[in-house]
Amino acid sequence: MDWHQQYIGKVKQAVFSSQKTGRRRVIVSTEENVIASLDLRHGEIFWRHLLGSNDVIDGIDIGLGKYVISLSSGGSILRSWNLPDGQMVWESFLQGPKHTKSLLLVSTNMKIEKDNVIVVFSNGRLHAVSCIDGEVLWKKDFETESFEAQQVIQPPGSDLIYVVGFTAASQFEMYQINARNGELLKHESATFSSGFLREVSLVSSETVVALDSTGSILLTISFQNGEISIQQTPIANLVEDSSGPAIMIPSSIPGIFAIKTKSVTIFIRVIGKGKLEVVEKTNHETAVSNALPISEGQQAFALVQHAGSEIHLAVKLAHDWDDNLLKESIKMDQQRGIPHKVFINNYIRTDRSHGFRLLIVMEDHSLLLLQQGAIVWGREDSLASIIDVTASELPVERDGVSVAKVEHNLFEWLKGHMLKLKGTLMLASPEDVAAIQSMRLKSSEKSKMTRDHNGFRKLLIVLTRVGKLFALHTGDGHVVWSHLLHKSEACQSPIGLNLYQWQVPHHHALDENPSVLVIGRCGPSSDAPGVLSFVDTYTGKELNSLSLVHTVVLAIPLPYTDSIEQRLHLLIDSDKHAHLYPKTSEALSIFKREFSNIYWYSVEDHNGIIKGHALKCKCTGEVADEFCFDTRDLWSVVFPSESEKIIATVTRKLNEVVHTQAKIIADQDVMYKYISRNLLFVATVAPKGSGEIGSVTPEESWLVAYLIDTVTGRILHRVTHHGAQGPVHAVFSENWVVYHYFNLRAHRYEMSVIEIYDQSRADNKDVWKLVLGRHNLTSPISLFSRPEVTTKSQSYFFTHSVKSIAVTSTAKGITSKQLLIGTIGDQVLALDKRFLDPRRSVNPTQAEKEEGIIPLTDSLPFIPQSYVTHALRVEGLRGIITVPAKLESTTLVFAHGVDLFFTQLAPSRTYDSLTEDFSYALLLITIVALLAAIFVTWRLSERKELQDKWR
Repeated sequence: MDWHQQYIGKVKQAVFSSQKTGRRRVIVSTEENVIASLDLRHGEIFWRHLLGSNDVIDGIDIGLGKYVISLSSGGSILRSWNLPDGQMVWESFLQGPKHTKSLLLVSTNMKIEKDNVIVVFSNGRLHAVSCIDGEVLWKKDFETESFEAQQVIQPPGSDLIYVVGFTAASQFEMYQINARNGELLKHESATFSSGFLREVSLVSSETVVALDSTGSILLTISFQNGEISIQQTPIANLVEDSSGPAIMIPSSIPGIFAIKTKSVTIFIRVIGKGKLEVVEKTNHETAVSNALPISEGQQAFALVQHAGSEIHLAVKLAHDWDDNLLKESIKMDQQRGIPHKVFINNYIRTDRSHGFRLLIVMEDHSLLLLQQGAIVWGREDSLASIIDVTASELPVERDGVSVAKVEHNLFEWLKGHMLKLKGTLMLASPEDVAAIQSMRLKSSEKSKMTRDHNGFRKLLIVLTRVGKLFALHTGDGHVVWSHLLHKSEACQSPIGLNLYQWQVPHHHALDENPSVLVIGRCGPSSDAPGVLSFVDTYTGKELNSLSLVHTVVLAIPLPYTDSIEQRLHLLIDSDKHAHLYPKTSEALSIFKREFSNIYWYSVEDHNGIIKGHALKCKCTGEVADEFCFDTRDLWSVVFPSESEKIIATVTRKLNEVVHTQAKIIADQDVMYKYISRNLLFVATVAPKGSGEIGSVTPEESWLVAYLIDTVTGRILHRVTHHGAQGPVHAVFSENWVVYHYFNLRAHRYEMSVIEIYDQSRADNKDVWKLVLGRHNLTSPISLFSRPEVTTKSQSYFFTHSVKSIAVTSTAKGITSKQLLIGTIGDQVLALDKRFLDPRRSVNPTQAEKEEGIIPLTDSLPFIPQSYVTHALRVEGLRGIITVPAKLESTTLVFAHGVDLFFTQLAPSRTYDSLTEDFSYALLLITIVALLAAIFVTWRLSERKELQDKWR
């Protein structure tokens, strides 16, 4: 029932291990702050470490051939890891006077008593650190306060270190330092009036190339023998049709660098003293690697160019552009986008010639290893950054089988039995074993591509940060299809934001496939126009896409559908206009009928304001069309900035099913849950208490919890926790909310529960009224009439820090609820909601015990067997999603972070089905035995009666 998948995220840097013995591996660092060792043969993870969101990796390298060196936290932490198993060897903290760019250089030509020296520029200071034990050998401060280093260079076979960079915007600085003791040997500076762009390319150990501040002039900066000289070359002199400012493509290739303008990528060779020559220009998207030494005096580098459905690979010598060591074209899935980065590694073939492996990072964050004209393996590491999830049903299994299918199945059956026979006789080759495993997976019920009776088989549609959509099968987690948001002329860099159900056909319309709506934005800016994409959930085919003229600040799925089951959505832009989709006359007529019943809210957490909104009239002005509407503010709740700051808001899930409003309590009394989809939970803290835990005293911090009606803005409940601090994680279900925070007075975490009940239904306690229909349970309710509500609350200590909280959901809402708590240890813990019942007492009565009330304790229990994830960890856990199955007892749980985990959960056990390990054979034997016993006893009884009659 469970599956667990491990990922690493988009690779930023890769270093190939040069060990001649043992398994070949590559060390990578990623945007998810993961350091990992990957098997070059299959792409599997040997080991990895997730450093955390506050410990961003600045650089990695390999020292002495057996240590992985990592620099992180803005250059403040230097660590060494054992290459074979990933165990930490040592850790050093590097302090400095200011925050600057961090640079890491592991010296290979300077050894002191069999110890390599690691040179680090960070926090405005240069450090030399021992590779064996992490001891700081020397450190060097720089005179100029605003100096920002761009490169730390050590010429081959030299004891000198050059540190080059910029001061302010127009001055280039060069420091020459003795690598053995940190002594400053020379300091030179040069000024260029037009200023510099910060990025530089290293073309030799004594030459770098930079761009001026306008991006139109190339500056070749040489510091040979400690003397700085700057040569200027306008780009227009090299390329006649260059348009717009250029940017430098980061690379380190002897004598060659690359720049990119709006339309072309240009490769330029440095000749002699600052002379430049264009060697190639291309309109294709291009990625270039750093240089790799392959023999004495020879260095090679790789180019990868994207051309439609193919990518072109080339490996060239740095000193001979025209000679290709390797030139290949490979078919590439267009859903992977363009290549972003490439890393090169070489090996010696049996004929003593050089072979090359290319590790390519694609636009969709996937990682591919290419060798000998083929993709050896690929990793879908975009799944490490999921931002939204929804579920879709699989197609219904159709009746009727063609003759061709029967013949094919017969052939597959015979082939399968032959393979199994070979496997039994130990005659199967590795290919046969792989085929047997593949056939077992195909024949497995849980991975079939059709619906099952219990609703366990579904598609999880996930949207990743890069804007790629995946369909994952709940049976085994395999990727059914993937779709990358496509670029268009109107939008060159779409980014996915949210995912919604668009069309969910009912059983009478099964000829239509379900589809989802992806709402995105054209670029990272919040005021960028929106993008809509409609995707078929069965095939992954994009049905339609729209580039909007307005922004999308908020998307509201409405509870209305048209005749073809398309759900109506309202998109709110930054100018507070509401736009209706789909833009059809039928949708508009449905919308107008419900015009006065549509309300929503917005939270301005930076201003401490919550506002309620409603529709006003059709838009006026430039954006006017019949599907655009002006909005009006109905109410606002303003929290005083000097005493309260909003840190958490949560509301009920739109698709949650509530089985009954009535709750029978111990004395046969009835309490009625206050069920409203318009309730909002808000948590605020004192401004001083919004920092890290322990940064304030208990007297300076408090937490206030509110329940607010979002139609009227009425505050239904307010409670203050003195001496409490965030972060707050909360979940809202039915008529209750549970939230987690830190108690400064007790120095422990706490969880509190609030349940809200409807007093206006309190007179419905007479059974005859319910039977005769004289109750008011079906009478219409208006939120504008003041509700008569009462609340019950309780607080408990909890052992764990929490990352996320969710609640189980089932098809009919009958099954008991469980809280799913994502702990700081990246595991998911299931906690029965009964432990968070505010009616718990120290000595419950017999009637309360029969109801299921648990005796009160000050702490919530910690049961190791309640871990849903068992011994596994979902590294970087960010969210927990629950999806109801058709079987009422069961809910499907999906946890995502850097890893993915899926399981089935039965909070009240599987009371509506037999377990998988149920012995049907024993049941059959029991039935046969009973029938035999009945027959035998009947015969014996008949014989006895006959004997009695003869007497």
